Amino acid sequence: MILDNHGIEETHYEVLNVKEDADYEEIRASYRSAVLNLHPDKLLKTYDTSDSNQRTSERFLKVQKAWEILSNSSSRLLYDKELQRSRRDALAAEVAEDLSFHDMTVEDADEALELFYQCRCGDYFSVDSLELLKMGYSLLRNGNSISILNGDTLPGSVILPCGSCSLKARLILSMDNN
Repeated sequence: MILDNHGIEETHYEVLNVKEDADYEEIRASYRSAVLNLHPDKLLKTYDTSDSNQRTSERFLKVQKAWEILSNSSSRLLYDKELQRSRRDALAAEVAEDLSFHDMTVEDADEALELFYQCRCGDYFSVDSLELLKMGYSLLRNGNSISILNGDTLPGSVILPCGSCSLKARLILSMDNN
């Protein structure tokens, strides 16, 4: 990943303007197009300001680096693994806390079970059983406990934003919560 001047991460895929599942030919075509537009020899023929030339030169170097990584299958595989790891780490950094069904307060709504957990700010993280059903998790309330009905769904998690502040909580959806 590349950090720009604003601290926003830009992937090599974004630099070359291709999808992450692009094949070699798509990456090559995008690279060639970018190089033709950004090549330093082309800049000598323009009358742009030096600041614009500097930005274009920096962009050209980013394109070159992206091509260097993505054109080689082994370096691309390593890059993809690092990209996935950094995304998981970024997500984990955003999450204020991990929750289980046991941590949630449950209320019966008209057609669904509403699950709540109070945030530090006083508002709530919430999700209902209809939203979870769309993700493949069927819930059943038995007294004060909640269980997952269908065992064919793999364990996972859902990120719940607070209703008021920027904090998020991760609700762990595990068969162990039964």
